[in-house]
Amino acid sequence: MSVLQANCPSCGAPIEFKAGSTLVLVCPFCRSAVARTDRGLEDIGKVAEIVDSESPLRLGLRGSYNGNTFELTGRAQMKHELGGVWDEWYATFSNGWVGWLAEAQGRFYLTFYQPLPQGVVVPSFNDLQLGQVISEIPSQTPLMVQERGHGTTAAADGEIPYKLTPGELFAYADLAGKNNAFATIDYSIEPAWVFVGSQVTLAEIGLGDAKPVQREARSVAAAAASCPNCGGPLSLTAPDKAERVTCPNCDSLLDVNQGNLSYLKTLTPPVGAPDFVAPIGASGTFPGGVEFKIIGAVARSVTIDGMKYFWHEYLLYNPTVGFRWLVHSDNHWNFVEPVNAADVETKFVGDTTAIFNGRTYRIFQDAPAVVEYVKGEFYWRVEQGETVRAIDYIDPPLMLSQEISGNEINWSAGTYMPNDQIEKIFGITGLPKPWGVAPNQPFTGRFYYTWGALPLPLLLVVAVFMIPIAGLTKTVENEQITLPPLQNATTPQTAFSQPFELKANRNVRITASAQVDNSWADLDIDLINDQSQEVESVNIPVEYYSGSDEDGPWTEGDKASDATLSSLPGGKYQLKIEGTWEKWQTPMPVQVKVEQAVNRGVNFLCAFIVLLLVPVFGFFRKFSFESSRWRDSMFTASGARNSSDDSSVYSSDD
Repeated sequence: MSVLQANCPSCGAPIEFKAGSTLVLVCPFCRSAVARTDRGLEDIGKVAEIVDSESPLRLGLRGSYNGNTFELTGRAQMKHELGGVWDEWYATFSNGWVGWLAEAQGRFYLTFYQPLPQGVVVPSFNDLQLGQVISEIPSQTPLMVQERGHGTTAAADGEIPYKLTPGELFAYADLAGKNNAFATIDYSIEPAWVFVGSQVTLAEIGLGDAKPVQREARSVAAAAASCPNCGGPLSLTAPDKAERVTCPNCDSLLDVNQGNLSYLKTLTPPVGAPDFVAPIGASGTFPGGVEFKIIGAVARSVTIDGMKYFWHEYLLYNPTVGFRWLVHSDNHWNFVEPVNAADVETKFVGDTTAIFNGRTYRIFQDAPAVVEYVKGEFYWRVEQGETVRAIDYIDPPLMLSQEISGNEINWSAGTYMPNDQIEKIFGITGLPKPWGVAPNQPFTGRFYYTWGALPLPLLLVVAVFMIPIAGLTKTVENEQITLPPLQNATTPQTAFSQPFELKANRNVRITASAQVDNSWADLDIDLINDQSQEVESVNIPVEYYSGSDEDGPWTEGDKASDATLSSLPGGKYQLKIEGTWEKWQTPMPVQVKVEQAVNRGVNFLCAFIVLLLVPVFGFFRKFSFESSRWRDSMFTASGARNSSDDSSVYSSDD
């Protein structure tokens, strides 16, 4: 690598341009930005000191990407128009590449300059729309506008590959694509330049062992800060990233300007808003083994049908991972992480469904969310009354949320966490019990209609296997017996069947059929045990009528009927048939049949009904649970706007 050695035109100190692509070098002695031109070196102004942060990156750090090594040789620090700063690290590759490693809110984006095809230009900054796909940029995946805004060049260090102008205001647009694709359009250049790459982790670029720099002096200074309104002590957990902080002593909202505090206004808690449950400063280890600390709390609200509903959002911070949220509503909890906007599929803003990571989410709420009250410190310039459009989609136990402001679209994914898990994370007890059903609260009674229904197919299997064990239905007696004419209409005639053998422990069905036609016969049949003379009696009435009327032919009754007895002792038996009939003057032929091991299915049906109670109870609980969930939604489970909700704040084409 060739090195250009020279003297700073401002202070005369020796400086070195190590990379051939370097255009500006910040003099480490006088903080002058020294530009390299074809006429020599030019002092283009003083550059502010870099605002120290807990970044794990530093100049001189070496990593690798796609098999090529690089070194961080420069750092530009930009200030966001809404407050806060982000860093852009200049990465010089051994193969001649020049890359930018942007660092913002604990996330990292590695991009490279992407020349556009001849004659192709990107849309102007004023023509950009949030969610718009920029087809002019060559990319393996469509890139959509996620944020458009303005930044200011605040500070720099090391070597920079472009002519950096201290204090310069510039416009930019950040674009996102699927699979962590990322791009930035820089409108400070005409025509605009495009940088394309992806969101990366430090481990993916060979910097997984990088650790945040410890700055004890800065921590002490932050701990000794005082409120400019009441003089009370203040402590900032992330002084390098904080833009707003509230005084715990007088409820003043303070602006944080690189550690310098200024009074903005005194906050008043809204009437009816619940108190914050989690204290500022509490820390705990969340799923994944990452420890977060609560550094801020926001009370937000939506107004539906004239009713204001509150919830709390706690800002979590880890120096390496960045920021996350813990949302508390109706004493239900959700751990919320940012997601790539391009990985979420919707047809339009406010669509009834959204697809993310292969899961389909259903719309639950779509309303303006208002900041009502804040405590602690925040990485953006939070304001009381700040409003965004908030759209929630659910697929329990997950919630997908979209927030839309004037210049930015953000998506986040929340995971439902029960009270006992939150208590374990923070090492506390006695959190208030949740009420109602949370939008993405999972139903925990699936056991009743999954495992609870398992005995039903088992019962069917047992019934099938019991058929050969119990035996098939067997006819043990079948004969025709003729009863002679009655002496009068009320005195029965009696006849006996042939003896027959019955097996033990098998039920008995007696069927009697008679040649009745528009008449009846009443048969009393005794089953007599020849050995013990014990008698089992059944009554089998037989009647059959037919005819025709204006509606056509009709029939009523049957020429055969039966009765069933439970199992009897084995042995020889005989039937005694005693009967009367309507046409008593004529003989009555009666066909009697005796069967054993009759599969009626009564026991099976009774057992099935009893076992069915468990899954039916489970499905009833599930129905009741889902009804309670969607009762609090602006939409039905199918995505239609709830008829009881007349607060149509947004239309689908917004």
